[in-house]
Amino acid sequence: MTKQVTTSSDSTIDPITEHGWTAVPVDSDAIFQGKPYLYKPSPVLVNDIHFPSDDPLVARVQAWVKEQLPWQTYHHSMRVFYFATAILHQQFPTHTLSPSTLALTSLLHDIGTAPSFLTTTRLSFDFYGGILALDLLSASSSSAHNSFPHPVPALGPAPQPQAEAVCEAIIRHQDLGGPGTITLLGQILQLATIYDNVGHRPYLVHEKTRDDVNRVFPRGGWGGCFAETVRREVSAKPWAHSTHIGGKAEVFANAVAGNLLMEKYE
Repeated sequence: MTKQVTTSSDSTIDPITEHGWTAVPVDSDAIFQGKPYLYKPSPVLVNDIHFPSDDPLVARVQAWVKEQLPWQTYHHSMRVFYFATAILHQQFPTHTLSPSTLALTSLLHDIGTAPSFLTTTRLSFDFYGGILALDLLSASSSSAHNSFPHPVPALGPAPQPQAEAVCEAIIRHQDLGGPGTITLLGQILQLATIYDNVGHRPYLVHEKTRDDVNRVFPRGGWGGCFAETVRREVSAKPWAHSTHIGGKAEVFANAVAGNLLMEKYE
């Protein structure tokens, strides 16, 4: 039997470690030091990785996200979880991170692009998504407070360090490069999302892993789908944070639509 890839969810672990608050460079070049990877990736398949749907909070969030997002965006979110887990396990083996926290972050990182939310707020989708995620995860059904244009369920409560870690990572998941630090969770999310979206650091994940994740969660024209989402947001909100990548939105949108690494899966 193939050994499953897991990360720790031991409640005795310090919350900083458990929920990925460890500070790492925001510039991934500083981490990889000009190399394609720190450790040569090995094949890991979807069935080798445990998705924590046995966590009731993850199960509730997964069900709600599937209702809100187009299926292409949901599949992207699931691919991000599997790519992120492979990257974490193989490139950062000394770090522990709650699989539930990683799953919640992956599922919710693009929730701000959902049709119900994208143009109902002036906030950039990643900022709004992080705030929405914090609200979703912090409130219980007995203390729900819907401060959003459309009523949202209270899916928590999650522990405060977990809910805030998810929020921070989502808000900063388009803050690529530059000086300073970011949480480990945020860096892992960045690495996985730009790998799936634009094929950045193509050797960071083994080809067999890439093949299997795309087989289980088909892209369905994801590149064109997300590129159009970026263009639609920036048309409505020309100040949107997506313009930060490449200096203007069209650069980012074109990079997503022209992702050569993932072209054969589209």
